[in-house]
Amino acid sequence: MRRTERFVIDSFAWFEYFSGSEAGKRAMDHIERGESLTPSIVIAELSEKYMTIGVDFKEKLNFIGFRSTLIPLDERIAEYAGRLSVERKRKVERWGMVDSIILATARLNKCRIITGDEHFRDLRNEVLMIK
Repeated sequence: MRRTERFVIDSFAWFEYFSGSEAGKRAMDHIERGESLTPSIVIAELSEKYMTIGVDFKEKLNFIGFRSTLIPLDERIAEYAGRLSVERKRKVERWGMVDSIILATARLNKCRIITGDEHFRDLRNEVLMIK
């Protein structure tokens, strides 16, 4: 039996998935397979985004919890994200701590990231770009 590759789903991918965009459709198979991971920081980003545009997030949050394993920000991820942040800010303009947390979560869980966020584009072997 072949083991299915797991992915970390970032905020970009979730938002595009819920909007039904072409980019979201490219993420669909990985999301609906139910073997994905979502860092808890992504929930904060999505909550803010949906509140800003006036859309109730509760149903989407329930779906994320059903289709994906939520990964809390723990000491190991946080420490690694801090180191990654210093490294990545030297290479990528406007790289943020949230990006570092998502990347740290993926690396520590031996997963690739599904995203369309340009900050990750240079990480070809670690990312499935949907945009």
